[in-house]
Amino acid sequence: MATLLVLYGRPSDPAAFDRHYAERHLPLVRKLPGLRGVTLSAGVEVLSGDDLYRVVRLEFPTAEAVKAALGSAEGLAAAADLANFADGGIQIVAFDEVAA
Repeated sequence: MATLLVLYGRPSDPAAFDRHYAERHLPLVRKLPGLRGVTLSAGVEVLSGDDLYRVVRLEFPTAEAVKAALGSAEGLAAAADLANFADGGIQIVAFDEVAA
């Protein structure tokens, strides 16, 4: 399995962020080809590093599926939408998972 983590910094207007994310952005994300699951943080406690507001985990079958999803029309639409609500900054991390 491969994971895409999206880490959102604290927005200037959390209520507007939440509204836009739920009504506009999440429906775009759910259309990503190959997406197997989406998990949203209920709250974020940062133990080290920059303040975060929300962490979103997207699950895909493979790293290649992550790349294909990001380069798809749906992925480009979701990326373009970030400027509409993510004013607190964003970090995106992709990785393959292996059992330890």
